[in-house]
Amino acid sequence: MAKGGAIRAGIGGWTFEPWEGTFYPDDLPKKRQLEYASGRLRTIEVNGTYYSGFKPETYAKWKAETPEGFVFAIKGNRFVTNRKVLAEASESMDRFFAQGLEELGPKLGPIVWQFAPTKKFEHDDFEGFLKLLPAKVGGLPLRHALEVRHPSFVDPAFVALAKKHGAAICYAHHNDYPEFADVTADFVYGRLQRGEDSVPTAYAPADLGGWAKRAKLWAEGGMPDDLPLADPKAKVEKKPRDVFLYIIHEGKLRAPQGAMALQKLVD
Repeated sequence: MAKGGAIRAGIGGWTFEPWEGTFYPDDLPKKRQLEYASGRLRTIEVNGTYYSGFKPETYAKWKAETPEGFVFAIKGNRFVTNRKVLAEASESMDRFFAQGLEELGPKLGPIVWQFAPTKKFEHDDFEGFLKLLPAKVGGLPLRHALEVRHPSFVDPAFVALAKKHGAAICYAHHNDYPEFADVTADFVYGRLQRGEDSVPTAYAPADLGGWAKRAKLWAEGGMPDDLPLADPKAKVEKKPRDVFLYIIHEGKLRAPQGAMALQKLVD
């Protein structure tokens, strides 16, 4: 991908008991699971940060246990996003960014802000939230992705707002949540959530091939023509973009195999 951005395929978390014996070797100690997973995947989305905070020493440990070039996506804390007035989240956001994320150094990837399915799009309040998002932490530049789950966000006004503030709209391939793939930032963030445990690679090989083609298009600055958009008329600058795709949630049992297969296709 010399002419495009980097493409990383990954999973959500690395501690999942059913992966023991199906992804992890039976005799692998739990304390070495991150080392093992990061040696076979290019990225992992950390879900634990949504529920609680961690110490700087923990982030430093994660950095030390993972290879060069590996990247963590960090889910923003729920106390920031689960509130009626998003613009009042400054204290919780400051607390989130004070926990030591910068210890990850170059392995700090996108920050993912997940909103409840009941949270509706309200332009002014959401812009108030976007204005709170810091551009850097500890000198490291930050990328922000917005995972919204209410149909009201399928709105050109939301697309314009995300683009104005340089935040990516998380594309969700999900059975229940709204699906729209508008590109609004210098990277693309997707969660592929329709995997099945009965399929050895979560998604069938033909489907993974389709996602590989879309990922390459995104990385080269293009747009897939087979995904829904909230604003089909919006102009998107054609420039290389990094792409993060996570096989996550449904089909979690085979998510590692799916992510490895997808990475092989794009490489």
